[in-house]
Amino acid sequence: MLMTRDRRPAIRTMRGWAIHVLQEAGAIFECEEHGWARDRADPHAHARAIDLARLNPPAGVSADEATAEVREVLESIGDTCPECRDGDC
Repeated sequence: MLMTRDRRPAIRTMRGWAIHVLQEAGAIFECEEHGWARDRADPHAHARAIDLARLNPPAGVSADEATAEVREVLESIGDTCPECRDGDC
C-alpha cells in the first residue's frame, strides 16, 4: 500500500519565519561570500518588517508575539559579517 506523508511547513520555527519576514521587507540580506545575515540598517525596512509581522502573523501566533519575534531576531543580527575581514563583504 502506498503511504503518503503530510508536507512539512515551509518555515518550521518562529525564528525562521521572522528571518523570512525581515528578508521580504528588505531589512536584512545575506553576505554573498559566507551566507551570514546582515542588517541593512534601514529604519523604513525595519518598520515594514514589524508591520508585516503584525498584519500577517503565523497561524496560532498573536500579532504581539510575531512582532516581538521579529524585533528579537533583528536585534541579534549585526551589520557586518563575522567571517569577512574589515567589512570587505
